[in-house]
Amino acid sequence: MNNKKLGITLLVIFTVLLAADQALKIWVKTNMHLDQTIVVAHDWFLLHFVENNGAAFGMQIASTGAVDWGKLALSLFRIAMIGALGWYISYLWRRKTPTGVLVGLTMILAGAVGNIIDSAFYGVIFSASTPDSVAHFGGSYAGFMMGRVVDMFYFPLFQWNGIPSWLRFLVDRNNYFFGAIFNLADAYISVALVYLLIFHYRFFSK
Repeated sequence: MNNKKLGITLLVIFTVLLAADQALKIWVKTNMHLDQTIVVAHDWFLLHFVENNGAAFGMQIASTGAVDWGKLALSLFRIAMIGALGWYISYLWRRKTPTGVLVGLTMILAGAVGNIIDSAFYGVIFSASTPDSVAHFGGSYAGFMMGRVVDMFYFPLFQWNGIPSWLRFLVDRNNYFFGAIFNLADAYISVALVYLLIFHYRFFSK
């Protein structure tokens, strides 16, 4: 594949991944109440709608005062990293880097952009989601850069009762193993990182 076709392919991958992430988030936001659960496959694959302040896999960032400085700092950091990663992909593309490396980095970029869109714009364009009401376009529940990220994938695989306190991070509040609730953007980043570490570690070790 020549460099021009590869560049187009990467752009298509980025666009498709970002569109899928945003389409699912918008559907969840406008069709599900906050904390509502939809069973996809028995009791181990659920759609459970939650929102968080922008950390991966539903982790929360503590904030105090009128301005959420933790969230603002995270958003600005992410924007800087997105710019740096976009530049890095462009740099590697011009140097005819292996396709797999570029695809993996493009997946990470799509995930990062997907979540920053939530933080930047969802508070401005949507009304608030509550346990009693579904959000709609045209409202506003927060200012620019102060929106919350939409998460929905929940895989409560099995309960681990009696777990040692130092392993509590592996379970949720109901002691379900891998209790994290995440979205497609988080999945893109995680899958890409594992893929790059397994198949392209030699490239980065240089």
